[in-house]
Amino acid sequence: MADTINIHFLGGAGTVTGSKYLLELEGKRILIDCGLFQGVKKLRTLNWEDLPVPSSQLDLVLLTHGHLDHTGFLPRLVRRGYGGPVWGTSPTLDIAEVILRDSAKIQEEDADRANEAGFTRHQPALPLYTTDDVEHTLPLFEIQEEGKWIDIDPDLRIRFEYSGHILGATFIEMDVPGQRIVFSGDVGRPVDPLLRAPKKPNKADVLLIESTYGDRFHPDEDIMERIKQVVNDTVQRQGTVIIPSFAVERTQLLMYLLWQLDRRGELPSSLPIIMDSPMGANVLELFHKHHDWHTLSSEECAEMCYRIRVVQSYRETWDIIDDPRPKVVIAGSGMVTGGRVLTYLQQYIARPETTVMLAGYQAEGTRGRQLLQGAGELKFYGKYHPVRARVEYLEGLSGHADQRELLDWLAEITEKPERVFIVHGEAQASDTLRVKLKDVFDWQSEIPELYDIATLPL
Repeated sequence: MADTINIHFLGGAGTVTGSKYLLELEGKRILIDCGLFQGVKKLRTLNWEDLPVPSSQLDLVLLTHGHLDHTGFLPRLVRRGYGGPVWGTSPTLDIAEVILRDSAKIQEEDADRANEAGFTRHQPALPLYTTDDVEHTLPLFEIQEEGKWIDIDPDLRIRFEYSGHILGATFIEMDVPGQRIVFSGDVGRPVDPLLRAPKKPNKADVLLIESTYGDRFHPDEDIMERIKQVVNDTVQRQGTVIIPSFAVERTQLLMYLLWQLDRRGELPSSLPIIMDSPMGANVLELFHKHHDWHTLSSEECAEMCYRIRVVQSYRETWDIIDDPRPKVVIAGSGMVTGGRVLTYLQQYIARPETTVMLAGYQAEGTRGRQLLQGAGELKFYGKYHPVRARVEYLEGLSGHADQRELLDWLAEITEKPERVFIVHGEAQASDTLRVKLKDVFDWQSEIPELYDIATLPL
């Protein structure tokens, strides 16, 4: 039996993307999350590099939830030789399937577009992975029950615990002799229109805590009132509201809030409200399937979908674009990195009557961050497009706990952890949370850098 545990920080260290934490213990190698790097080119380039440990030598992959920055590297891992199981809750694996299929398709389409238009330095441009790679990955998925301890061997067990954030999301507890290791994943908010409050850990000898919003508080504002004001103001200017949205949970939440405003008669009764995201439509089906994981009833799901037009084909997208009437369009992707929203922005972003409403965290290096910072033009499809549209930001819609909520989530850990690692955050957010953990709990924390290795006694 080994007398140490090694934690390799292979992603989600010094950045909010690419979450991957490798544990070497008890003769096993377990990867917690397997995310894709997103944002600036320096990060995206990392997706093409091999992991320090060969993929074929990994024994098990555990997923906290289905988002791309926690699952999107899986097909690459399999392509490089991984053949072991991938564990997660039922909604997490369903969402991962939707996201991975969509990711592969987008990468293939982007490579084809780049090669046809000639705006690539690579000859030829290639996708990071293909739909065939995804098909080889999906048979490895194994559903695990939330809230139940699972024995891996006599000295090692793990448990998935509900954490809000998105459908199926969990934090992971791992028990080894004399220690409990807790991986927060992404912590949801205590009050959410669609999700229950997260469970909380009560013990953590070793803690990896996310810090996406570790340096800020979500604004105390009436989100529905804000959406109503933005939509009605844009309609008065005969404009269109375009909402780049994350397909998982955020799209469904926006649909719910717009539907509620419409039911209350606070939006024009004839206003077209459109959800144009194939992946968002697939995830909407998962809300019908996994009722135990959210608060929306079957009847509410049906009524909401009846009022809001769910686009079925790309031809429909162009029919909507050609319709001159004011409208609200929810389209992927949430950070404007790809997807249908670029088709809309190509036609609408230069129009001053348009409003682009950002509805979640915008990572460094993404087009969404550029819009948030007042960019005068955006480059996509190999061309620069002038930004004349208004840009609004709905920070209060975030699915991540803010600093106050993170501290509350940790408050039931009664004994001081031996090691605390602050991950999944940009530098300022992580360091601010480090100081706050010291001030509030008297915990000493570490902020690992990419490829750091922490060695712990066992």
